[in-house]
Amino acid sequence: MSLRRIVLRDFVIVPSLDLELDQGFNVLTGETGAGKSILIDALQLALGARADTGVVREGAARCEIAAEFDAPLSLKPWLDEQGFPGDDDTLLLRRTVDTEGRSRGWINGSAATMTQLKTLADHLVDIHGQHAWQSLTRPEAVRGLLDAYAGVSTSAASALWAEWRQKRKALESATERQNTLQQESERLAWQIGELDKLQPQAGEWEELNAQHSRLANAQGLQDAAQEAAAALDDDGSAAALIHRALGALQAQAHLEPAFNEPIDALQAALAQVQDTVHSLHHYARHTELDPSGLDALDQRLSQWMSLARRYRRPPEELAELLAGWKKELESIDQAMDLDALKAAERQAWTAFEVEIKRLGKQRQQAAPKLSKAVTEAMQTLGMQGGRFEVALQKMEEPQAHGWEQVEFLVAGHAGVGPKPVGKVASGGELSRIALAISVVTSRLGQAPTLIFDEVDSGIGGAVAHTVGQLLRQLGQDRQVLAVTHLPQVAACGDHHLLVSKRQSGTGTQSTVTPIAHEDRVRELARMLGGNDRSEVSLAHARELLTA
Repeated sequence: MSLRRIVLRDFVIVPSLDLELDQGFNVLTGETGAGKSILIDALQLALGARADTGVVREGAARCEIAAEFDAPLSLKPWLDEQGFPGDDDTLLLRRTVDTEGRSRGWINGSAATMTQLKTLADHLVDIHGQHAWQSLTRPEAVRGLLDAYAGVSTSAASALWAEWRQKRKALESATERQNTLQQESERLAWQIGELDKLQPQAGEWEELNAQHSRLANAQGLQDAAQEAAAALDDDGSAAALIHRALGALQAQAHLEPAFNEPIDALQAALAQVQDTVHSLHHYARHTELDPSGLDALDQRLSQWMSLARRYRRPPEELAELLAGWKKELESIDQAMDLDALKAAERQAWTAFEVEIKRLGKQRQQAAPKLSKAVTEAMQTLGMQGGRFEVALQKMEEPQAHGWEQVEFLVAGHAGVGPKPVGKVASGGELSRIALAISVVTSRLGQAPTLIFDEVDSGIGGAVAHTVGQLLRQLGQDRQVLAVTHLPQVAACGDHHLLVSKRQSGTGTQSTVTPIAHEDRVRELARMLGGNDRSEVSLAHARELLTA
């Protein structure tokens, strides 16, 4: 499982590139400034790295990167869950960036977010940069290296730490605000008591106003019903006129069938009028004047208005206001319950403590193993007798990542006590230590492709050859791609890729070409002596390839 192919269009100084990659140890070499790291930069973009318009080749509207991988079986459930199509063995990632800064991504031909591309990155490629040594002096990076080696995840501890901090802050705040909270509780309780006497209900204000309007206008409503009923049912009313029309048509209906339709309509109208008259009479009979009921409504409406003015709220919001006060009072009462807050804080601390103790135990088990592995790697990298140590120091108070502060110590020579790497190691030694850690941790990783971007800077000679051998060993298990300027490392590669740069009418262009046999000998000779035609350099290059 590895990176099969990468295709570039108008990327930086590469107009077009279609490169197939092999298994084993692949080396990438070329003149300074030829663009050796362009391939890695492009791959990182395909895996969701942030992009800007500078990656688009001058004169082009957009750039395009495509990377084809062997699809790990472990990714199939995630791909299915995210709705990405695909066959059993191929994973195709594609990314475009235009001159306006717009960026788009695809997974197996379906649109994908940058987050989704980044999710795939850890499962496909493990990149070790040329400045990896800088991380050896940063506590968070050092801790991350140990945790990665130990297979430790701090996500659960971080969540529990946040919960514990929140509970502790609530307890501290409540302790400090006891007097204020007590006063606030008493104020709310008094206000709630006043509104509770009214017991306002949602929608009650509108209903009270409707009832009041009906009672206040009861006589007028009764008179209107009676007047309407009389207009419909008395002599000369609508009902009487319909009766006259109906009688006239029915008398002649036996002679004119066309009268049947209007007769039916008039009968229906008469029935409707009679029903309406019945309803109006019923309303008039049962509508009573209720002065006492009206007084009661006046008093309740007055109470609503009085409380609304007091608390400067519209009357219709009183019910909501009461509910809000009750909820607020409940929250304050909970905040005043120090015993409950203390119990919650202790419970949160206990859960957090269990998790960070588990983390600490895992780190304590992994630290000596990492120390031993890196120490052994150092012996092959020109630091014979040197010693690497992972030191764990318990902090006064735990943080989201646990209780330990992790520090890398190193002794460059035998008989010397280990000290912090940033204080005793030179730049070259730091590079070698970082390389040793990279090699050790890479052996444990799951990514099928390992990339080393000039991690061999600061070394040379026999040590460089050893580095090349180490990378070749890694290439027996996984695909390795190394950007290097050292001929000793390049000579160890199973496959050699040459980056070359040339001037054209449209500007500088870079390309990548697989080389072998004499072409490879000449490239190694150039790396050795700057001259690919020198017989001495050519002979030395051939010697490196056969070593």
